[in-house]
Amino acid sequence: MKNYIAIFALSFLIFSCKGQEEKESRTFSLFNGQDLSGWHVDVPDMDKNSNAPNPFIIRDGMLVSLGTPQGHLITDAEYKNYRLDVDYRFPGEPGNCGVLVHASTPRALYEMFPQSIEVQMMHKNAGDFWCIVENVEVPNMEERRGPKEDWGITEGKERRVKNLTDDSENPLGEWNNMVIECRDDTIKVWVNGDLVNEGFNLTTKSGHIALQAEGAEVEFKKLKLTNL
Repeated sequence: MKNYIAIFALSFLIFSCKGQEEKESRTFSLFNGQDLSGWHVDVPDMDKNSNAPNPFIIRDGMLVSLGTPQGHLITDAEYKNYRLDVDYRFPGEPGNCGVLVHASTPRALYEMFPQSIEVQMMHKNAGDFWCIVENVEVPNMEERRGPKEDWGITEGKERRVKNLTDDSENPLGEWNNMVIECRDDTIKVWVNGDLVNEGFNLTTKSGHIALQAEGAEVEFKKLKLTNL
C-alpha cells in the first residue's frame, strides 16, 4: 500500500512540475536585455548611408528606439495567437511610436512601413489602430474611422481607427503598460488596464512583430509574449 502511495505522490509531483514548466514556457521575453538577438533592423536610411546610426539600441538593460533615422525593428520569428505585454515610456519629448502585429511584406507603405496592423503608442493616442495594407473592423466604424468612402489600407486613404478612451495613458515620463491580444482574426488592446480598442475580421492572422522608430525616443523595459 505504501508503495502505491509513494508512486502516486511521485507521479503527481512529476505531473505538477511538467505542467508548471509548460505554463512557464508559454510565456517568454522577446528581449534578452543585452542585445538585439531575435530581431532585425529595417531602416531605409541605413541602406543609403553606411554611416547612418542604428536607431535601436540597448541602454541600461532596456531596448530603446531613438526615433531617428526612421524605420522598424522586426522579430525574426512569426507569431500567431498570442498576448504581448509591453512596458514603455517616452522619457523626453512626447511623440510617436507603435507596435506592429502580423507584419509581413517589408516597406509595403510609403517605402517604409511593413504590411501589418499598427497598434499606436503615440502620446495621447495609445491604442488607435492603423491599417497598413491590412484591414481591421470595429463597431461604429464610421464614427471612429470617418466616411466609408474614404476608408482604405494604402497611401492617401483613411487608415486610422480611433481608440475608445482619452485618459488611459499615464503622465508623460511615467511608464505605461500595453497588452495586445491577437487571437485568430481578432485583436484587443489594453492600456494600463483599460480596454482601449477591440477589432475583428482582420485580413491577417499571423506574422512578425515590429517596433517603430518614428521620430521620438521610446524606452521599452518589458516585451513578454504568451502563446494562447
